[in-house]
Amino acid sequence: MDALSLENVTKTYDSITAVNAVNLRVRQGAVLGLLGPNGAGKTTTIRMVMNILVPDEGSIRVLDKPVSDESRNSIGYLPEERGLYPRMKVRALIIFLAALHGLTEQEADKRAREWLARFDLSDWSEKKIVDLSKGMQQKVQFITAVIHKPPLVILDEPFSGLDPVNAATIKDVMLEMRDQGSTVILSTHRMEQVEKMCDSICLINHGQNVLDGDLRAIKHSYGKNTAHIEFTGSDAFLNHPSIAAINRFGSGVEAKLKPGADPQELLRAAVQSGVEISRFELLEPSLNDIFIEKTTHA
Repeated sequence: MDALSLENVTKTYDSITAVNAVNLRVRQGAVLGLLGPNGAGKTTTIRMVMNILVPDEGSIRVLDKPVSDESRNSIGYLPEERGLYPRMKVRALIIFLAALHGLTEQEADKRAREWLARFDLSDWSEKKIVDLSKGMQQKVQFITAVIHKPPLVILDEPFSGLDPVNAATIKDVMLEMRDQGSTVILSTHRMEQVEKMCDSICLINHGQNVLDGDLRAIKHSYGKNTAHIEFTGSDAFLNHPSIAAINRFGSGVEAKLKPGADPQELLRAAVQSGVEISRFELLEPSLNDIFIEKTTHA
C-alpha cells in the first residue's frame, strides 16, 4: 500500500494552472523529497493532500483512502509559515493541538514534556510563543506536527530558522520516524539535506513533475560527469573544450564535462599548464546541479 498517491491532479486559479496533471506515488516507510523552484506548485500540491484545497481534476489517496477531513488526522503537517497562537504558553499550546488529534490531556502532557526536553525547551514551557526566538518557534511547531505519531508526515521547509545543531536534531527525528514506519515528505530548497535523507524525489516545475524516482538511480543515470578539481596556479586550463560548465568555490572548481568527453584529456591539459593539482576526482552530479539543469532548461 502506498502512503500517498496522486493521479493526474490538476488545480487552476483563474487562468493560471498551478498544478498540471501531476502523478506521484510514495511508498510507506520512505522519505520523499518534494522539490521545485518558488511558484512551481509544491505548496498547492501539499494543500490538496491536506484537503485544504480541492483539485479540479484527478484523485488523491492517503493510506489507500480518498483524501478527506478524516485522512487529515493521519497526517502530521508542518507548514512553511508558522501558525502558532502567539499569546499561548508553549506546553499548553502543544497539549491543546495534540488534543485536536485525539490524544488525552494526560498523554498529551506526557509527550509534550518529553519533546520539550529533547529539544532543550523545558525551561521555556511556561513562556508565551511570542517570547520565543524564530528557531524555538520552529521547534515547537515541529513538535505539534509529530506529537500524535502520524503515519504520514509532510514537512515544508522544516529547517527554516534553525542553527546546524537543531537542524541535525530535526534530521535525526525524521529518520527515526521513518525507521518506525512513518512516511516523510520533505519539501525544502536545501539540496544537501535531501541528498542525505531522501530515498526518492519528485521535482515539480511549472506545475508538472519533471523528474521523479529513486534518488540513487537518478544520480547514477547521469554518470560521473563532473570533475572536482582542487589546484594552485592559473585557471587557464579551464577553457578546455571538454568542459560544459564550471562551478567555482573556495579551493577549486567543479567542472561539468560535455557528453562523451574524456576526463583524462582535461587532466593532461591541467598538468601541462603547470598548475599544482591536489585533487582530481570524477563525481556524479550533485542534486543541486540536477535541480538547476531541470528547472532552468525546462
